[in-house]
Amino acid sequence: MRKINILSASLTIMVFASLNVSAQIKLSDIFKKVTEKQGTATAATGTPSTFEIGQGIKEALQIGVSAGADRLSVKDGFLGNLAVKILMPPEAQKVEKTLRGIGLNKLCDNVIVSLNRAAEDAATEAKPIFISAIKQMTLTDATNILLGNKDAATEYFKRVTTAQLIQKFSPIVSTSLNKVNATKYYSDLTTQYNRLPLVKPVNTNLTEYVTQKAIDGLFIEVAKEELKIRDNLSSRSSTLLQKVFGYADKKKS
Repeated sequence: MRKINILSASLTIMVFASLNVSAQIKLSDIFKKVTEKQGTATAATGTPSTFEIGQGIKEALQIGVSAGADRLSVKDGFLGNLAVKILMPPEAQKVEKTLRGIGLNKLCDNVIVSLNRAAEDAATEAKPIFISAIKQMTLTDATNILLGNKDAATEYFKRVTTAQLIQKFSPIVSTSLNKVNATKYYSDLTTQYNRLPLVKPVNTNLTEYVTQKAIDGLFIEVAKEELKIRDNLSSRSSTLLQKVFGYADKKKS
């Protein structure tokens, strides 16, 4: 009987010790998690260094321009997006209205579709140009963008990439316009219109027009991405972005 009591007591001590160790491990895990969360919260707050601002802005802009360019460079990227869809050139809108009025809707539709397809082709070349501009950005540029207006990054891109985009896009647009028959469709459209009595002949440089509209569309999409990361906390996907843009929020409040 005494042996049984001793054995029972020993088992009780062992179980208690095991439970105590388990409790200590659990408490240690909880403490570790709390510490990690506190560390993350601390890292995401405070005043970022100039270097962190530069890295944060570059990270945010790379995410933004990649998303914007990718959306536009696929089929219907322009055509299916009302904010950037390319319509008839201004001088041809009267032409379109007149020709639709006499039943030539298909001809007008062919022109519009082909103009947008050309822009979608050109948009595939935009991302490397934007990424290069981001890499060349100075720390002063980054700080000015962070603390500037909500379109400060978009304005920066307009300033430093427009000439390169025009140079890169023009030959692509020109080739694409021929590939998708835009030049032929537009020629057919203007020929039909110019045959009508008492109309002023219409001449448009399609390459220049589509190139500019494609670039305008890119900047519209970049501006959307810029606004998203400035205003939407969930878009700040890293500790660095949270710290940098959180600091900007405080500075502007």
